This record gives sequence, structure tokens and C-alpha cells, in this order.
Amino acid sequence: MTSTPDPVATPPLVTPPVILVVDDAVDTLRMLGDALVAEGYVVLAARDAEEALERFEVAVPDGVLLDAVMPGMDGFALCEHLKATPAWSHVPIVFMTGLSESDQILRGFACGGVDYVVKPLRIPEVMARLATHVRNARVTRLAQEAVDVAGMGTVVLDTQGRMAWRSPQATAWLAQAFGVDAAASKRASEWLGTALNHDNSTFDLGRHGRLLARNMGQGNLGESMLLLTLTPDSATAQRLRDIALTPRETEVLSWLAKGKTNRDIAEILGMSHRTVNKHLEHVFEKLGVETRSAAAAIAGRLLPQV
Repeated sequence: MTSTPDPVATPPLVTPPVILVVDDAVDTLRMLGDALVAEGYVVLAARDAEEALERFEVAVPDGVLLDAVMPGMDGFALCEHLKATPAWSHVPIVFMTGLSESDQILRGFACGGVDYVVKPLRIPEVMARLATHVRNARVTRLAQEAVDVAGMGTVVLDTQGRMAWRSPQATAWLAQAFGVDAAASKRASEWLGTALNHDNSTFDLGRHGRLLARNMGQGNLGESMLLLTLTPDSATAQRLRDIALTPRETEVLSWLAKGKTNRDIAEILGMSHRTVNKHLEHVFEKLGVETRSAAAAIAGRLLPQV
């Protein structure tokens, strides 16, 4: 009798990175598109800034190859617009510019570009530089999101005390505390400045608890980093103790409430898809629910940081 071999476990699917190429020259778009596809990327193309913004509205890419000089809105203005949009600011932008245009290179860095390649393009160099920046941006973003899911947020202040960057969690808390109108950023910066000068500062969020900002010291270029945490009110804290979720179960529940799939959670937390399923089984049992939507709804009430 022949034995049936054990099934081979299927590795989790990895979504290929998406690259947006912005250039008004069709030949350049075609050449870069072919090269990127050969490297395993998904390619989006745009012939001007308006089309590029339309692509961003549909799907946020993992990286951008951007021509510096284009009709209408040029690459520098487009880069500034992308960097000023919080949901898009993390995307690395590599400029494509002429060999002798040193002023364009300086402008590219000044408006937020991470690198440049010169025309005529040398495809191996373009691929190597792009791969490095896409990988670094992904690692950085996962690290930032990991801080959020651990129940904290981060804010970086520049040398003038202005918010140079803030994590999604910090953005949500600051909006909850100070609002989202034109003066909200100034009010938030003033409060963060107090924490910077006195090592920490708190803000009362009523039933949601107390928001604490702690000064973590200076980083690169004189920038200062602040760590935000939210301490739930006594009633919320008691409900969390009653449910008795483990720290890992709380992490999984937090990511579920953010709309992540089980495979996403597995990749972010560095565990297997099967382990995530097991954690969710325990979470559902402790919460007394049977569906993901019900668990997410409860998480929204019990975890104000979600």
C-alpha cells in the first residue's frame, strides 16, 4: 500500500511592491516599465503630475521614479505635494534628472526626494537604488506601525519646534485632543513643546483617559522625538482586566480593528498565519463574539488607541 505524502505547507503570499513612474516621455515610461516588471514589481505609469495624483488616489505605491522637469506642475512641486499629504508622505521618491543639472539635484533633496538617478538612465543602477529605498521605507513603516500597535505613538519635532513627522496613532490622538482645524496644529505643537522643555506633559481626554507625551531626546539634525501613550480611565482599565487578554492577543486585536487581514497581522508581528488564527480564537472566546466585525467593534470601545 502506498502512503500519501504529507501536504507541503504553502508559504504566505507576498504582495509585490508597486512602483509609480512619472515621466512625459513615452519611451522612458516603456523602458522603465519593462525593466521593473522583469524585476518583479507592479508598475503604474503617469505622464504628468495630474495623472500621478490620480494614481495615488487609487493605490498608494511603494516607491516613485519621478522626472524632475515636466509640463505643467513639475516634479519638484509634485514631490512637495506628496510629502505634505500625511497618507502619502512615507513613499520614497527618486528623481530622474539630467547629468549636469546640479541645481535640480539640490532642489530634489530640498523638497523631499530620497535619491536621484541621471539621464540617460542606467537601468541596473536605477533598479539597485530603487530596491534599497523601497526596502528601507517598508522596514521603517513597519517599525512605526509596531510602535502604534504597542499602544504608543511617536512625534518628531524639528529644530523650530514644528511637527516634522508623526505616526498614524499620534495623529489620531492629537486630533482627538486638539481638533483638526487650522489652529489645531499650533495648539498641539505648543503642548508638545511643554513636554520637550519639561521632559513630559499630560492632556486630559475625559472618558478616553489621559494622553502623556515624554521627551525621548534629540535625534538626527537636532530633531527631537516624543513618545505618546494613552492611559485609559479607571472604568476602561477595569474592563480590560476583566477580559484578561494577553499582551499578544491585545496586539492581534488592535491590528484586526485597523482592518488588517490575518496574513497582514502575521507579517507585521512576525508569526505564522496559524498562530494568528489561534490568538483570534482565544480573543473571540474571551470577548464572547463570533465574527471579526463584532470583535473590532468591541476593540473600538475598549482600546481608545485603536
